[in-house]
Amino acid sequence: MTDNIDILQTGRAGPYVLFLHGIGGNHDNFQTLMSGMEGVRAIALNLPGYGDSLPLAGGLSFPALATWLSGFIETLGEPVHLVGHSIGGMVALEHTASFPEQVASLSMLGATAAFGGRDDSFKEAFLKLRLAPLDAGQTMAEIARSAVPATIGANASQAVKQAAIHSMSSISEQVWRDILSCLVTFNRREDIASIPQRVCVISGSEDTNAPAKTLAKMAEKFQQAEYHCLEGVGHLLPLEAPREISQILDKFIAR
Repeated sequence: MTDNIDILQTGRAGPYVLFLHGIGGNHDNFQTLMSGMEGVRAIALNLPGYGDSLPLAGGLSFPALATWLSGFIETLGEPVHLVGHSIGGMVALEHTASFPEQVASLSMLGATAAFGGRDDSFKEAFLKLRLAPLDAGQTMAEIARSAVPATIGANASQAVKQAAIHSMSSISEQVWRDILSCLVTFNRREDIASIPQRVCVISGSEDTNAPAKTLAKMAEKFQQAEYHCLEGVGHLLPLEAPREISQILDKFIAR
């Protein structure tokens, strides 16, 4: 395994399952979910610049992230089951399209095949809105306390809320700027019909970032996909519903 990637690992036998976190998270968000999985070697990676993972020298882009991930998977010596949440799901889809030989299956949690609509004005407005607090001098901790409540479902516990705030607060301001700028460039909308791998799409019924209706339609466009919607769950699926997701993934991977 490479020295420049910060990982969290459980299990000693079985197929490899790699987890990629969301834009405001880190690999710790998968801890409970991973502990509930059976018969697999689960590895959660911190994306470049998060935790102790080193930043990418050439900057963040989806092709660069896929190449970064490819290097790590090469060290494992076999195809992996990729599981990505939010932007992590986008990276997983990018990787599947770019390095299909390394992917046994793809699971996308609260993740879409493209960012926003086809109008670039939406992307520009989104980026300006998300960066405004930093430009105004707010800290990442202040931004996290304001942003997290809007991303979780009504049934999320206080512990889930605090874990999400803690994760987001630990991100450096520069990484936050870079990852947001990367996010708005994503578009694999026209490529998902050519993905041959089995795909598992999981949404939260109260997710406004990646709405259940959008993900249900996306799932229909893959060659072979199953779709699950978790009631009362918002956008932070790995924190809000880890047990339910681990059960879905166990069955999906076993098939």
